[in-house]
Amino acid sequence: MDRRTFCAAASAAAWLLPLAARAAVPYPTRPVRVISPYAAGGGPDVQLRQAGPVLGEALGQPVVIENKVGAAGVLAAQYVAQQPADGYTLLMGSNTHLIQKALQPDLKFDPVADFKPVANLASSPTVLVVRADAPWKTLDELVADAKAKPGQMNYGSGGIGTSAHLAGATLASLAGLKVTHIPLKGSVEIAASLLRGDTQFAFPVAGTGVPQVKAGKLRALAVTSRRRLPLLPEVPTLDERLKNELAVQESWFGLWAPAKTPDAIVAALYAAMAKTVRTPALQASFEAAGNEAALLGDSPQAFAAFVRSEHRKWAEIVRLAGVTVNS
Repeated sequence: MDRRTFCAAASAAAWLLPLAARAAVPYPTRPVRVISPYAAGGGPDVQLRQAGPVLGEALGQPVVIENKVGAAGVLAAQYVAQQPADGYTLLMGSNTHLIQKALQPDLKFDPVADFKPVANLASSPTVLVVRADAPWKTLDELVADAKAKPGQMNYGSGGIGTSAHLAGATLASLAGLKVTHIPLKGSVEIAASLLRGDTQFAFPVAGTGVPQVKAGKLRALAVTSRRRLPLLPEVPTLDERLKNELAVQESWFGLWAPAKTPDAIVAALYAAMAKTVRTPALQASFEAAGNEAALLGDSPQAFAAFVRSEHRKWAEIVRLAGVTVNS
């Protein structure tokens, strides 16, 4: 090698060295923000905050939870989608984002194209409940009475497009019922509405409904999970009665990153989430609240495939139930 060639090679190596050094910088080197679309103190937000310290320990950096509430989670999603794709600002993504896109196709965000799903944190079904002293002991009895009294039964929810609304609308559609949806001021109003007699049945999330059932205020007739809940082993799934995949409806939430986030960062986040979800104390805490700590896939790619399948499923549920933002 002559002197001129040697100098050129040395110069190229010197130029490449900073790039290699930068590429080797471990992730993360500073706190990671997770944007929660739920109000502080709400069920999923509580679970996220319980998981935050465990996830931070797995990552080796603090995890900071920030609430950005509005438009049923859309504001938080739009915000995170516009952040740098460096793994330091993540979204607490959920099936709610898929539902809102199905309800409002013109929304200026795409829950599939704008994000890379990283890993799921938890999932929870809804529970079909009636008042504890209601005459219906089983789902079949409720369905038979609703058919005998078309237009005379109401079901409540925390609002249009919520899991309780869609579960009720799905039951009505698949079972051929003529019932009225009553959107309440929030999910916390569901039990009170049933106890007053304003509504006859409802589908609160398990974290809300199960404690009311255990307290003897409400009676559970079915759950929308794929399998029976360990907390309510005697209560059948809705799918056992309706024999339709659309009757399996579980709310889930986990970490999503902006779409252009490097795969290596997504892989690091997945590994930390897997360690977090498998922590026995966290699993026990989630189960006590009616949730299940669940990854829903053994890799980021598997979770992304799950999100895409759920995107199609919730769009079909919205279409089948005839739900609109004004219904």
